[in-house]
Amino acid sequence: MLLPGVWAKPGGDGDWREDVMDRVHVLDCTLRDGGYCNGWEFGYGNVKKIIAGLLEAGIDVVECGFLTDRVTYAPDITKFTDVSQLCGILPEKHAGTMFVLMVNYGEYDADKLPPCGESCIDGIRVAFHKEELVGAFALCGRIKAKGYKVFLQPMVSLNYTDAEFLSLVGYANQLAPYAFYIVDSFGVMKGKELARLFYMVEHNLAKGICVGFHSHNNMQLSYSNAQALVAMQADRELLIDSSVYGMGRGAGNLNTELFVDYLNGTMGTSYRLAPLLGIIDEVLNRFYQENYWGYSLPNYISAVHNAHPNYAGFLDQRKTLTIEGMDEIFGMMEEGRKAVYDKGYIEGLYLKYMEKEQVQEGRLAELSARLLGGEALVIAPGRSSVTGRGEILSCAAREGMVTISVNYEYDAGVTDFIFLSNLRRYRELAAESRGKCIVTSNIPASDVYLQTKYKELLNTNEAVCDNAGMMLIKFLVKMGVKKIYIAGMDGYSPDPEGNYARHWMNVYAQRAVMEALNQGMSEVLCEFSREVGIEFITGMRYVKVGE
Repeated sequence: MLLPGVWAKPGGDGDWREDVMDRVHVLDCTLRDGGYCNGWEFGYGNVKKIIAGLLEAGIDVVECGFLTDRVTYAPDITKFTDVSQLCGILPEKHAGTMFVLMVNYGEYDADKLPPCGESCIDGIRVAFHKEELVGAFALCGRIKAKGYKVFLQPMVSLNYTDAEFLSLVGYANQLAPYAFYIVDSFGVMKGKELARLFYMVEHNLAKGICVGFHSHNNMQLSYSNAQALVAMQADRELLIDSSVYGMGRGAGNLNTELFVDYLNGTMGTSYRLAPLLGIIDEVLNRFYQENYWGYSLPNYISAVHNAHPNYAGFLDQRKTLTIEGMDEIFGMMEEGRKAVYDKGYIEGLYLKYMEKEQVQEGRLAELSARLLGGEALVIAPGRSSVTGRGEILSCAAREGMVTISVNYEYDAGVTDFIFLSNLRRYRELAAESRGKCIVTSNIPASDVYLQTKYKELLNTNEAVCDNAGMMLIKFLVKMGVKKIYIAGMDGYSPDPEGNYARHWMNVYAQRAVMEALNQGMSEVLCEFSREVGIEFITGMRYVKVGE
């Protein structure tokens, strides 16, 4: 029996830190969970640098990435198809630190694993959904038989009833894994819920099995929950997951640097902070600038509805919804469809929501008669709409020209109509300008010039299927316009501060999203140019047509 205050790692078959005097240990998952932010493309040199920094910091367990059959291995990514691929990355001497990989159930054939004694890793984390329990435990048994320490990762622990969770613990007792995890996949777990699950585990899980906790930060609770777990009285070894700089999907994870500093101050541990700060400064800052992560309202909304965070990501990238709109779409979801991301399902809900308003096409014939066979000037809110003001005014002054601005009013003296497909932009518009608005049917409005069918103006390019500028061009083509002049449709710079004519219109998105928007707009405009004359009067920046 252990003396009070003296803790040792369980394991029986070779403890990896025999002289440990505390019961709380840190598992860093930067290279695995953090990979959702950069497609796991850390770069070979950066992977080695991150691992070296974690070792220097004294991190207890380092998760090196995924083990999967669903990729083609490349040295720069942290998705591996064979454990041997790690041998050139991991240092030969790493006393006191365990190295692990994660397997998503159904994505890897465990028969390919060599015996642990011939491997450069120590353990395998197996993640699975509730409906995969039986198969997942069979997989864990095969992995354990090869000598690896097995970490059970039942995703979305709050989706289990108390009875189901206790049954899960019973299965774990039969398997006797190295660790059993409480997993807050969607970042929704409150302190009292964590305590309820933990004490169920503490009182029913076999002695000698570690209890782990993996959390996400959708509600900014990762840090406080980790502290609360540390404070709970239990005769049990704890593993707390974290990532450097909180790098992880959506709202991210518990910050390794914050948590180890807390442990040093409260538990008397001796983790070294400087190497972690070096990882942030030398490696992760660049990824953060390109594909930022952390708390956001969309991620909060997904947590409130206990839904997969990728749903929030999809809706946020549309850039057409208010937060209230996102909340309504989450409210439309079936409970059984929330836990596992289904892109087709959320696309369908999004379109259903955007089509819900009635149309007001009483003036459609009037507008069609004005546009048929004529010319139109489309003014988008890009920066060139300011720098090219002279060209815009000259074009707008031509006889018969119909001038339409997109999602804002360019100039009250120049603009004949304002086309809007974005509710947020409509709300920002002065009330006296709404009488000349052409809006799509997703916008609830009764005081506009015309409201037209949203769905009929969509295009097939996923990145820009409901981009307001592309919808307006399609509308004009349907109206029989013979030539369209375009101004201010610049596309998106990596620096969002230089994109818009008015700073309050700036949209902040990941670099990959902006690049997809530019490519999508270019492709769609090229398609339209086969049906109607298109001429950019302020030049082309990030959107390219006919080049």
